[in-house]
Amino acid sequence: MHSATISENGSFLTLNTPNHGTLRFHAVWLRDNALDPDTRAPGNGQRLITIHDVPADVAISAAEVNGSTLQVTFSPEDKTVEFPLPWLEANAYDQTAQDGRGWLTPNKETWDSALATPSFDWQAVSENLMERCNWLDAISRYGFAKLTGGPARDGALTDQVDLFGYVRETNYGRHFEVRTEVNPTNLAYTGLGLQAHTDNPYRDPVPTLQVLYCIENSAEGGDSTVVDGFRAAERLKQENPDGFALLSGHTARFEYKGSAGVALRSRRPMIELSPDGELIGVRFNNRSSAPFTDIPFDQMEAYYAAYRQFATIIDDPDMAVSFKLEPGESFIVDNTRVMHGRVGYSGSGSRWLQGCYADKDGLLSTLASLQSQLSEAAE
Repeated sequence: MHSATISENGSFLTLNTPNHGTLRFHAVWLRDNALDPDTRAPGNGQRLITIHDVPADVAISAAEVNGSTLQVTFSPEDKTVEFPLPWLEANAYDQTAQDGRGWLTPNKETWDSALATPSFDWQAVSENLMERCNWLDAISRYGFAKLTGGPARDGALTDQVDLFGYVRETNYGRHFEVRTEVNPTNLAYTGLGLQAHTDNPYRDPVPTLQVLYCIENSAEGGDSTVVDGFRAAERLKQENPDGFALLSGHTARFEYKGSAGVALRSRRPMIELSPDGELIGVRFNNRSSAPFTDIPFDQMEAYYAAYRQFATIIDDPDMAVSFKLEPGESFIVDNTRVMHGRVGYSGSGSRWLQGCYADKDGLLSTLASLQSQLSEAAE
């Protein structure tokens, strides 16, 4: 059974819950997040007040649990607002701090070569909302997923992006061709093997999703490989905590100047953490690394040693999942997490892939919307 008590000066209340223990909420937080139509637009939920509209001396004068809601009265406004108890529990911030730097949210699963490739059918994800939800959830959870049974035609990859979001156009165009070129502007357009890497680390912000779609593939070799950068970072942290701290605590530099009128540069850590230590991104691309200038002199050798160890982990065959794309097959990678590469291929036969970029905000928005829609339908 839920109950609420107010602190002596009304600056916060304590909500006693049967499943989550005691949860404290400050008066200023509750007032700023009030759900009434004067505070939040009923149609889209956007806030209608600014922080200056919340009295600096706001306090809780009364609080009472009434069925499935908590009724709170604020002074000096004498304003009463109702909060659904499940909403308060879902948005509680009175929690124990996460343990250490490099933690991950529960909806992320790291993996190595033992992972069975998450694979879905083009027609199923196009026509069935549950299957589309499962596909997008796999990309969110593992950082990549494969799609089979699609049309082997020019431009089909953008139809795939239309299922969840929008193509991000870059200097490479709305999409780009991945096949052998004479005098290529990028090593991806050769038959050379490519070390597992994240794409475009020289951009800020980096494209957060990449789609690679196969139209022709009769060449010998050219298998695609993917490596979980988050798992690689976890291994580095386990094997060399000081090295992990160096790669996450200093910015690397990346640049690209491969075509006329383009000069892209960025400064970001190879292993990126949020302020509270959550592992949120990996940038790893030896081809696009610029000289490191942001590491102190007395730490540069140790930084390079950690960089070498991180690369060794990434190159470990036990870390990689490999597959050969057939015409009409594709895969999406979370470009902030999963590194992709390929085995070199011969000049005989043909290998034609198309690639494009998109962003996770569209994918995660579509996923959340589908989950809500399917949940409501099941009730």
